[in-house]
Amino acid sequence: MTIEAFAPAKINLTLHVTGQRDDGYHLLDSLVVFANVGDHLDIEAAPEMALEVTGPFADGVPSDASNLVWRAAQMSGVTARIALTKELPHGAGIGGGSSDAAAVLRTLGGEAHALALGADVPVCLLDCPQRMRGIGNDVAPVGGVPPLDLVLVNPGVHVPTQDVFKRLASKDNAPMDAHLNWSDRAAFLTWLGDQRNDLQASAAAHTPEISSALDALKGAQLVRMSGSGATCYGVYPGPWLAREAADRIAGAHPDWWVRAVGTVGA
Repeated sequence: MTIEAFAPAKINLTLHVTGQRDDGYHLLDSLVVFANVGDHLDIEAAPEMALEVTGPFADGVPSDASNLVWRAAQMSGVTARIALTKELPHGAGIGGGSSDAAAVLRTLGGEAHALALGADVPVCLLDCPQRMRGIGNDVAPVGGVPPLDLVLVNPGVHVPTQDVFKRLASKDNAPMDAHLNWSDRAAFLTWLGDQRNDLQASAAAHTPEISSALDALKGAQLVRMSGSGATCYGVYPGPWLAREAADRIAGAHPDWWVRAVGTVGA
């Protein structure tokens, strides 16, 4: 039997860096949502492990034991043949590999191993809005986050996460505003606008294309980078305006990855 799994794009609406442990791990406080675009996996039991990677972003993705998908299956104690279709750019700040691994863990029942595969994997086990704190080990669903119409823009560059953290001017910043009660969408967007992505400035200094992506999204209700980049998002009042903006940006930058998306699980 083949089981189909979906690995949605993870979007860090906020990303506050609140400290650094003695072992080097950074402490984070982030509001995470998921989009209705992502990678697809077909998983079936098999005598030997096998991973096939296809799709528009298959280039450069390993198909051996170094892939988080392979490791997730091994940690689940299941030998499987997995076909992974990469629809999301990798190294893009939207959790592609982490979401893929989480999809395998959900399917094969290995959720307990999530943190061992990476800081972003635990939050990807659920597709609802969540607050992620610590080194990714403290995650909790957040109610009241309205559905959002977004445009995701990736200028086609890979941003090394370690380099972005090294460039961070301050690693001991204020946490996210914990008043997570919003009366309506307008109140949520006002709150969101007061939050931050502490990695945005250092990522843009390392990779100037991020500033170009942010500029291309100007006119949205809110514009920010997701994760450590290079994907940026803009919030729009509705799906039609998001699609119009995506068409405009894609037309001006045909070599960029641009998608109008909606959030899921809200």
